Amino acid sequence: MATASQASRARTGPKEVLFNWEGKDKTGKVMRGEMRATAESVVQATLRRQGVMVTKVKKQRMSRGHKITEKDIALFTRQLATMMKSGVPLLQAFDIGIKGSGNPSLARLLNDVRNDVETGSSLSQAFGKHPVYFDKLFCNLVAAGEQAGILDNLLDRIATYKEKILAIKSKIKSALFYPAAVVVVAALVISVMMLFVIPEFKSVFANFGAELPGPTLVVIAMSDFFVEFWYLLFGIVIGTVLGISFLYKRSTAMQIAVDKAVLKLPVVGDIIRKATVARWARTLSTMFAAGVPLVEALDSVGGASGNYIYLTATKQIQNEVSTGTSLTVAMQNASVFPTMVVQMVSIGEESGQLDSMLSKVADFFEQEVDDAVAGLSQLLEPLIMVFLGTVIGGLVVAMYLPIFKLGEVV
Repeated sequence: MATASQASRARTGPKEVLFNWEGKDKTGKVMRGEMRATAESVVQATLRRQGVMVTKVKKQRMSRGHKITEKDIALFTRQLATMMKSGVPLLQAFDIGIKGSGNPSLARLLNDVRNDVETGSSLSQAFGKHPVYFDKLFCNLVAAGEQAGILDNLLDRIATYKEKILAIKSKIKSALFYPAAVVVVAALVISVMMLFVIPEFKSVFANFGAELPGPTLVVIAMSDFFVEFWYLLFGIVIGTVLGISFLYKRSTAMQIAVDKAVLKLPVVGDIIRKATVARWARTLSTMFAAGVPLVEALDSVGGASGNYIYLTATKQIQNEVSTGTSLTVAMQNASVFPTMVVQMVSIGEESGQLDSMLSKVADFFEQEVDDAVAGLSQLLEPLIMVFLGTVIGGLVVAMYLPIFKLGEVV
């Protein structure tokens, strides 16, 4: 019955929804539960065949819930690993995760995975049906754990990996958020001054009967242009941002151009490069330690790096390794990795401890990112103060210059 239901879902048949039901068994004991089905009549027929006298069936109101984030998946993976290490059966661990989830969207996702496992699918196959949330790397590691009988250990490795990747992403965002927020606030303040404040000063200066200073004339001219073409200026800014975002998602050429440009940015580019290398090394270390063959592991590593330049380089490395080239030589040929990383990989290959060396590389560059972000914050604070003082202070001074010269007019 469940298999037929899944097959119909895979096709373009009626959509299944979740029903809450109540009934009594043959002894008169009250029973309650949930069931996915295409209609209320299907629920009643199924329960009758199971010997349940149905008293109530109600379609469950499906809240859209919140978006499922990487943090949600990482937290669930950690919970699942902990419960399995404690001896909790897999399906029961899913039940606990579903009931304990505060996100209805995540609960529905976990319920779908649980149902697939219950009807005979392996856990990796069940996760693989939801590639948006469980990528190839995740599924490969779970499959390796199932085959080796160490699923709890592999889930623990996946959780640790995801937590470290999320931590480094958070550091990058924190490094970029402060200057971006300041620029946005400064742009809003300047816009308000150009649209509302400076025109008021202009009407006051019109009665002065004297020639205005050069800086004041420049600012008034800018304000006049802004007032007349504000919609065009805002349209260009918003259109540019949306256009770049749209093209980045759909154009390979734009992805390459943006990723190259980001890596060349002063200070920030170096931080992003270090974070990318750390993710690359952490991913390969995790997969290699799990027993995934190197060529197969490299298939997932490039996408996890988060940068198209490193994705292309990883594909090149994979092709060379698959033809017998050592990982060290292939990485040297790619010309995107620091010398220290290549040397560490070389030592790892020679000593048979590649996963350990890659993990140390990841630890080193994650610490480098921590230090760089801390240094960037200290560097940006005075620069931002100078920027705000120069731009906004310059506008204010330009508008008060005529007032300072008011005594000469009188």
